Amino acid sequence: MNSPKVSLSGLTPKSLLTGAALLCLALGTGAGGAPAAAQEAAAPLTAEQAPVTALPGAPEAPALPDVASYVLMDAQTGTVLASKGAGLLRAPASLTKMMTAYLTYQALAQGRVREDQVVPVSNAAWKATGSRMFLDPSAKVTIDQLLHGLIIQSGNDAAVALAEAVGGSQEAFVLAMNAEAKTLGLADTHYTNVSGLPQGDIHTSALDVAKLSHAIIRDYPQFLEISAQKEYTFDNITQRSWNPVLFKDASVDGLKTGLTDAAGHCIAATASRNGRRLIAVEMGAPDWDSGTTASEVLLDYGYHFFENAQVVTAGTKLGELDDPRFDPEQIPVGAAEDMTMSVPSALMKSVETTVSFNPQIPEELPAGARVGTITYSSNGTVLAQVPAVTLTKGIDASFMTKIMRKLHSAL
Repeated sequence: MNSPKVSLSGLTPKSLLTGAALLCLALGTGAGGAPAAAQEAAAPLTAEQAPVTALPGAPEAPALPDVASYVLMDAQTGTVLASKGAGLLRAPASLTKMMTAYLTYQALAQGRVREDQVVPVSNAAWKATGSRMFLDPSAKVTIDQLLHGLIIQSGNDAAVALAEAVGGSQEAFVLAMNAEAKTLGLADTHYTNVSGLPQGDIHTSALDVAKLSHAIIRDYPQFLEISAQKEYTFDNITQRSWNPVLFKDASVDGLKTGLTDAAGHCIAATASRNGRRLIAVEMGAPDWDSGTTASEVLLDYGYHFFENAQVVTAGTKLGELDDPRFDPEQIPVGAAEDMTMSVPSALMKSVETTVSFNPQIPEELPAGARVGTITYSSNGTVLAQVPAVTLTKGIDASFMTKIMRKLHSAL
């Protein structure tokens, strides 16, 4: 079996890792934390297995033949702008640690653990193989330090220590990871451990990694304060971030990378340019240079060819429901929430809004009742659809009013 390749766009191994961290490379372990002898070779993919798609009306999405799959997502709207094999099942490697971090931040938000809480280093954490922050049983380490070691240094030992602190045991924490995956709609994801080591049926997809990235940015943006850091020192050992895109693109501030033979070189990157944030996930690149190039191509494509626009404000009248059963007879309708869309730049000026009504309108019509659909389209291409709701209450008209309206309509 092949040992993992480690190269960071011109960075030497000495500059990549310092001190005892070099031992990780000397032992033939990957950034995903798996010893080379335990890794499996990734099967080659064909173009038919990984179709390339983009939003209707956008220029052709990048082919990126060197990567197995990818997803480009807008972080505000959650819209997938372009993809290649979005749902293709792949080994997640250390991208798994994004869920480990998500559950840790969730526990912090719920008050179940504290950032300054000292965590005992178990024998299991101490002996964790692969990439590490180099914990030992005598170390005094906090939740905050473990999060830094997990996100920046991709420490498998940090993942184990956090799982035990938050979940009580690795087994219980894995159950929580899979439960949260279901909650977040990660239909292609199954975890078998907390670090991403090849074990059993562990898998995810580029789409699910993008969804998880979106959830992290939405729910726990403090993750980015850590993932933006290019190095971290613990116990006098300084290690540089495994994320090669950080060293090439100043607009990138995370999120995570992963590497095993089964997974290939994987990068979940997010960037903010001119107040707009995108998420680019690539999986299965043959080396870090290819993965970095793919990430940059995707980000540049997204920023160049797409825009975000608030197309409607909640409560704004977009149409009228004409129903003689109510007073007033014309009831204003609109959207229940503000609507922001990611749209191909070429279509932005030609977006049209139409309102269609359901064939059956209920007898009672409170404000906020769904009565139809608002469709946003451009040149015949449907861009988005949201429910149309009543903006005011429809009051039941009197018997005589209904009779008069029927007579009037019959004339």
